[in-house]
Amino acid sequence: MTEPSGRRERKKAATRQKIADTALRLFLERGYDAVGIRDVAAEADVAVTTVFSHFASKEALVFEQDEDFEQRLARAVTGRTPHEPLIPALRREIQALVRHCTADSAAPIWHMIDASPALREYEESMRLRHAESLATTLAAAPDLPQTTTACRTIARFVIDAYSLARDTADPEAAVDEIFRMIEAAWEVACHSRPA
Repeated sequence: MTEPSGRRERKKAATRQKIADTALRLFLERGYDAVGIRDVAAEADVAVTTVFSHFASKEALVFEQDEDFEQRLARAVTGRTPHEPLIPALRREIQALVRHCTADSAAPIWHMIDASPALREYEESMRLRHAESLATTLAAAPDLPQTTTACRTIARFVIDAYSLARDTADPEAAVDEIFRMIEAAWEVACHSRPA
C-alpha cells in the first residue's frame, strides 16, 4: 500500500490496517461465516460505522489489499522506462504478486477463500474489476495504440495468469508459461492493428 503523507491520513491508514488485521485473525480463528462485522468492530475497538467507512463489505475485509493490487498493475504499465516492452513489465509484477500470495503464510487465507462461496464470488467480481481497470490503463498508454478489444483481452489474460499460477504446484513456472502465450497474443494484436 502507498504510504499516506499527513498525520490524519496515517491515522486513517493505521485504523484501516488494524481493522483488516483483526478481521483476518478472527476469520482464521473462528471461521469466516462465524464472524460478523460487529465482532470485528468490537475486537478492533471501533464502531461498526468505522468498519464500513473503511470497507464496503465483510468480504472486502479479506481482500484488503485489493486497491494496492490494481495500482501495482497500473504502475507496471505507466511506470515502464521509455521503449520498455509491456508484457515483460506485467510479467514481473504478476510474478511478484504470485510469490507473495503463495507464501506459506498465505495458505490458510486461500483455504478460507476457497471454502467460502461468498469469498469466491467476491474474488471473481474483483478480478473482473481489475481486468477492466488494467484494460483502461493499457488503452490510455500513448505508446500502446491498441483497440479496446485487444486491451481488454490482454488485461483479462494477465489477471487470469495471477489466479491460474497461484493454484499450481510450480507458480513461477506457470507464470512463465502463461506469459509466453500472452506475449504471443500481444504480438498478434500489435501486428494486426490497422495502420
